Amino acid sequence: MTKNDRTNDRILQELSRDGRISNLELAERVGLSPSACLRRVQDLERRGVIKGYRAVLDPAAMGTGFTAYITVGLSQHTKASQEAFERAIARAPQVAECHNITGNVEYLLRVEVADLAAYKQFHTEVLGTLPQVSAITSYVVMASPKDQRA
Repeated sequence: MTKNDRTNDRILQELSRDGRISNLELAERVGLSPSACLRRVQDLERRGVIKGYRAVLDPAAMGTGFTAYITVGLSQHTKASQEAFERAIARAPQVAECHNITGNVEYLLRVEVADLAAYKQFHTEVLGTLPQVSAITSYVVMASPKDQRA
């Protein structure tokens, strides 16, 4: 894999701020001709540095203004237990992210739902019913002064 140079780093920085920026505007911001800029962007896409483009949605406007991070400990530390848990979580639309982590627990989830009642329902009816789960700790998001997940 080719290492990025400063120009590619600037292209990536601009695209991460605004994935809908025109090639002409991007080229002006990074100091390239439009054709050279387009070639670089296409190369970054081809190499998989740029995996895709997406819209950044406002959870509150979508009716999912309640966010919680949840740590989950498993009762068994086996591959089968992990795979079963991951399959169940993949089917849960409330789970926006699922990360297998190191430490005292196995997973960190980001859950987005409408409100506390919807979270309680997810906690009780989804997580609480999974036989692999031995511990659940919730961290409710009160504000996100910095969030660069876009």
